[in-house]
Amino acid sequence: MKKTLVLVVLFVLPIVVYLFFLSGTTNFGKLAVLTENIGEIPSSDDDITLNEKITVLGFLGSDINVKRTNALNLNQKIYKRFYEFNDFQFIMVVPEGTESDVAELQKELGALADTKKWHFVFMDKTKIQTFFDGLKTDVTLDENMATPLVFIIDKDRSLRGRNDDEDEQTKYGFNSSSIADLNNKMVDDVKIILAEYRLALKKNKTRREI
Repeated sequence: MKKTLVLVVLFVLPIVVYLFFLSGTTNFGKLAVLTENIGEIPSSDDDITLNEKITVLGFLGSDINVKRTNALNLNQKIYKRFYEFNDFQFIMVVPEGTESDVAELQKELGALADTKKWHFVFMDKTKIQTFFDGLKTDVTLDENMATPLVFIIDKDRSLRGRNDDEDEQTKYGFNSSSIADLNNKMVDDVKIILAEYRLALKKNKTRREI
């Protein structure tokens, strides 16, 4: 019996563990493409771009204080966990005239994490609406040009989400006012998109070595 147990531990268990992780890896890369060819972010700063970046995109609106908690939730639950990954960034679109409020928010965020990958883009309301409409979601901005939802944009400027979500069917974005949504869904989906690109990099490296 002891020999049989040892054989199981040495040979069978590793195979089971391998198959378990293989099935988990297969699940990566299944984050649906919901909208392709989203327009580039209209920014005067050339360093702020959606191209070749994995972006968490949000619309905080003109009343920054109302969305302060949303930003802090994102900072704690998503940004601090993933910001050290290459090409990962946050972009928050805000109306012109909110610069001083945004500066205060940046100070508060900076007290909790290195905010070098938090970017704020100021636009007039017409440009915000036009840019938002390009996402082609079932979501609308409120009168302040805000939504609690944030969106994952991949390196090809495609909106990624879920088309088989158990609660919403098609899930375009994640509710930054809900800790449960951030913890239970957004963390997983950010992991998926990052794993997708890591896997692609490994494949490219292997091909070059061959």
